[in-house]
Amino acid sequence: MSHARRTWVAAAALFAVVVGSPGLAQAQPAADPTPSTPSAPSTPSTPSAADPGPGRGLPAGWQITGERSGQQLTWRSDRPVPMGDAAVEFYSGDRLLGRPAPGKDGRTFRLGLEGVALGSAQDLQVRAAGRRLDEAGVKADAKRRSAQKQAKPVQPGKPVQPGKPSARPPANPVDPGVPGRYRTVSGEYTLKSVRLPDFPAPVEMRATVTAPVGALGKRPLALFLHGRHATCFTGGANGEALGEWPCPTGSKPIPSYRGYLHDQKLLASQGYVTVSISANGINGQDYAAQDAGTQARSSLVRQHLARWADWSGAGRAEAPAIVRKAARADLSRVLLVGHSRGGEGVNRAAMDSLSKPPADKDGYRGPVRWKIRGNVLIGPTVFGQNPAPDVPSMTILPGCDGDVSDLQGEIYVDGTRGVSRGAALHSAVYMVGANHNYFNTEWTPGQAEAPAVDDFWSDEETPPDPVCAQGTATRLTAERQQTAGSTYIAAAARLFVAGDDRVRPLLDGSGVRAASAGPARVLTHAVGARRSGAFLPGAGVTVDGGRLCAQVDPDPAAACLKPGTLGGSPHFASWETEREPGRDAVAFDWSAPGSAVRVRPGKPVSLSGAKSLALRVIVPPNTTGTRLDVSVTDTAGRHARLGAVRLDGLPGSDRTASYWGQEVRVPLTAATAAGLDLKRVKSLALTPRSGSGQAWLMDAWGWRPGMAPVRPAALPRVDIGRLTADEGDRGVRTLKVPVRLSGQGSGRIRLFVADPETLEVTSRLVTVRPGGGSVDVPVEVRGNTRFSYGTTHQVFAKAVRGAVVGNHLGGLTVRDDDPMPTFKATPLAGRVTEGQSMRWRIEQSAVADTDLWLGAAFVPVDGGAELSSADVDPQWFEENTGGSPSPARPLSEVEVFYPDITVPAGKLSTEVTVPTVVDGVSEPAESLRMRISLWEDDGDQVEGPVLDGTVVDAP
Repeated sequence: MSHARRTWVAAAALFAVVVGSPGLAQAQPAADPTPSTPSAPSTPSTPSAADPGPGRGLPAGWQITGERSGQQLTWRSDRPVPMGDAAVEFYSGDRLLGRPAPGKDGRTFRLGLEGVALGSAQDLQVRAAGRRLDEAGVKADAKRRSAQKQAKPVQPGKPVQPGKPSARPPANPVDPGVPGRYRTVSGEYTLKSVRLPDFPAPVEMRATVTAPVGALGKRPLALFLHGRHATCFTGGANGEALGEWPCPTGSKPIPSYRGYLHDQKLLASQGYVTVSISANGINGQDYAAQDAGTQARSSLVRQHLARWADWSGAGRAEAPAIVRKAARADLSRVLLVGHSRGGEGVNRAAMDSLSKPPADKDGYRGPVRWKIRGNVLIGPTVFGQNPAPDVPSMTILPGCDGDVSDLQGEIYVDGTRGVSRGAALHSAVYMVGANHNYFNTEWTPGQAEAPAVDDFWSDEETPPDPVCAQGTATRLTAERQQTAGSTYIAAAARLFVAGDDRVRPLLDGSGVRAASAGPARVLTHAVGARRSGAFLPGAGVTVDGGRLCAQVDPDPAAACLKPGTLGGSPHFASWETEREPGRDAVAFDWSAPGSAVRVRPGKPVSLSGAKSLALRVIVPPNTTGTRLDVSVTDTAGRHARLGAVRLDGLPGSDRTASYWGQEVRVPLTAATAAGLDLKRVKSLALTPRSGSGQAWLMDAWGWRPGMAPVRPAALPRVDIGRLTADEGDRGVRTLKVPVRLSGQGSGRIRLFVADPETLEVTSRLVTVRPGGGSVDVPVEVRGNTRFSYGTTHQVFAKAVRGAVVGNHLGGLTVRDDDPMPTFKATPLAGRVTEGQSMRWRIEQSAVADTDLWLGAAFVPVDGGAELSSADVDPQWFEENTGGSPSPARPLSEVEVFYPDITVPAGKLSTEVTVPTVVDGVSEPAESLRMRISLWEDDGDQVEGPVLDGTVVDAP
């Protein structure tokens, strides 16, 4: 069996503390174990305040905890990790192991080991949105940053100091941030809590409403959903934030839903009825759902929309008082606004409103009596990378986001390309200097009722960030960030709901600004609307003078960004796999002007009817003056230079995701004048005119102004399920991963399958056609009577063309039903002379199908002198405890001991050795006692053989 299949049995006495990086995603109470969710936590062991660091077993901060029927891989930080929206993930190297369940202490995270192939102990990592949280990763990142900053800059282009602003773009003639003519009224409602699938406790139905006074007729409705924040608190703004639900006695709920009142008031003054709903009950329980609560958030949104549909019609008399004070809501004109995980929740709500989700996972079963005209997504997560392609969207990417720091929300733009008709506009709004939390006043220090923080992370060992530290020229104050956020939310409402095309240039990459956003530097790009004829890097595309690069790939030769690059790219945010086919860009660099990169699609592109060619191009952060000539050639060989573009990189640092594609345009008039056949363009060329540089082409489109009519297509929907089966004692069975197909039509998805033995992920394009067959993922289950931790066959999917994917992740978990072997110890050299090694054989009662790692702890001897740390080989002591043998102390007082004791798969025994040294001191016989631990139960050693040894003086 391969080394990668190695799995750990409990490692006793692994009491370690680790430095956690603050400002990233975190904690909530853990769940009861189910086959498809992380296992329940044991009570944490008491940590040692003096953790000496890693040895040959598990690295510092890691343990195996729990009983043998539900063991968990556990990591503990030495400080609370603030509860946020990015998912905490366990990795083995670059391979995702899973998303652990956080404990109530906000420091402890546990991942059930059933079916998890862990790999090498020293490869363990903790990440959130691409950043390392574990001690080894934090130190390595700090060392890397220090080395890179001291080295000579290697990025091409003309570097400038981060924070130096470019010239401000012109103001758009129409400013959506100007308050409207209506006075506003505000109030709240609380309804009976609702039960949602997978969640043990009911979820609240609470909201705050702000509406215009005196507005005639039905008014459009804007619904806000906050993200994943702490749920409860004690002691006011300087008190303690908790992640539990329901709130424990003595605490009260954090009113996150009140944090968008400034946005609501602006929209209400312009004639919108607005409602912001509470989701603490989901945040405190989303550990219980495999999708981290995405479907539950969609269900909650649609529960509220259903109530508003009642209240705008025959149920008006039964509506809460604040609803009766407001104008009737027009449910045919709905805008959804979601922050962080709330962004992913409203995206799913939009999808679920067009294609019905599986009933057993949906908390709303009623009819759809509303029409969602657009989504606003603020610093959103996108764990499933499955945007709703036929619902217009605007995604705000906060340049100083310290929570969802990889800015994965860019996928709500990039991930829609080619999936459906392409009529819906999908816009990204990159807001330089904005953090994650300040869009919500209840998450903002000085404004919040409960404890709040600046999520952009820093610590004592890290110098202030040149872009995002408070007080820098580029960092926005809370008030300026909130004003800019309100302005662009209003722009989306005005464009998507009111249909005012005059504000479109603020969102579609036209290079104008909103005066009401003040000094905030905001850049935009978009796909969809009236764009057509894409040059889209990918299959069938050939590149001369550059290379087709993979957005997600561990191979440095293939990846778009090389290892060690300072900072990251929102376009290249990773997913469930370390290598993802189908996501590409064109990379090119130059040391002198004049060498063109030429991109040739597999078939000619039609730019007929377009006014300009719009390109999304990335240049390195903090560079200026990158100049590119743009030209096209048709199938007859006619060539035309369309014009030149100039790009300056975004302000960026090693802690920002600032490799972002800026939209630039060149008119097509020169092509028309040269007689090119714009219906048959065969190639696009970019020729550098600046001295040196580096760039990446994301895509290029024929562009026309205006919005296209959005008519959602009847697309098939795919939801991946999970099946759990017992292994059995004999025979071979073939089981299928449940894949549910619904909807209409035919489409294509990319289906990924992870092999539990080799750990390789393979993918294939699959045609889906509801009613016309199924998506088969057969798995052979071989029964035997040998113990293992079971296997998990992970399956995940992504829409490619003409389909949508709801629940993207599932698979088959094969549960082992065989007893764990028992162990006994036989001394091979139990009484030795100092300078010799004590040895024991550990024998296993039966072979297992997995490596079994055993823990050990020194315990006091029964009478007589005890061997001390000075009596054993110092190198052996340091390797197995991470500490120094000085000062000398009895071995039973050594708090941390993690030797590498492994019975390999298919074997029946291993040996344990303790080498001693000659100390030259006359002493009586000294003994040691070592207890081998098979598992831990609430931190106690439950059973296992005892190894006794004695050392006597040399003659």
